[in-house]
Amino acid sequence: MTADAPEQQETTLSTQSAATRTAVVTGASSGIGAATARALAGDGFRVVCAARRTDRIEALAAEIGGVAVTCDVTSDESVQALAAAVGDRIDVLVNNAGGAYGADQVSGADLGDWQRMYDVNVLGVVRVTQALLPALRATGTGLIVNLGSTAGQVTYPGGGGYTAAKHGLHAVSQTLRRELNGEPIRVTEIVPGMVHTPEFSVVRFGDQAQADAVYADVDSPLVADDIAEAIRWVASLPRHMNVDELVLRPVAQAAQHQLHRGPIFTP
Repeated sequence: MTADAPEQQETTLSTQSAATRTAVVTGASSGIGAATARALAGDGFRVVCAARRTDRIEALAAEIGGVAVTCDVTSDESVQALAAAVGDRIDVLVNNAGGAYGADQVSGADLGDWQRMYDVNVLGVVRVTQALLPALRATGTGLIVNLGSTAGQVTYPGGGGYTAAKHGLHAVSQTLRRELNGEPIRVTEIVPGMVHTPEFSVVRFGDQAQADAVYADVDSPLVADDIAEAIRWVASLPRHMNVDELVLRPVAQAAQHQLHRGPIFTP
């Protein structure tokens, strides 16, 4: 099911029992997004899998009994189609769509890459949140989960564009929580450190060998399922409990720039 059939999608969702909880996960075609969709479905959520790659989200939706909606979070029209497909009520929104592109220093930065990172990591989150906020309000217990990064807490050479975007997302999350204070809507920012997913570093560097070097000799980096479990846990909490910010790192990573390479755990 894709965004070119919004009436059919809306019917599919609106016919669900009022007791059925609905979650929307952006960037659900791979990595943390796909793992999160599976984790929430395992907890009984009807999951709307939103991403640009239609074939992948259709396969995922079929696997978990969800709904696939093709969506580009950088497009106003595409996000409005997502909102129309979702309908009047949702319980959880996971703003997971994001990405890093390039590792240029500021002096030689590709501003096109910087624009792409800001568009998806910041404006995309704002765009989707604006569109789905009425449906979150309608449930009386809405939860917004924004996928941040420890890159939103520090800076490092070659990471100016990505860290600026994730700092921006952090500011949006904090501001949104303050602006919604007094409403029954929770806002959580999940803040992972090193997570080994098949695509993130390859997309960033455009080279498999360079991507592999990021994780070389790191004993048990986090994986997508670890982050998905954290999101599932947050979504399972009582409605009066808000997790403002949850930082997750592998044991090998004591801080952003302190990473142990070598064995830690015994077999």
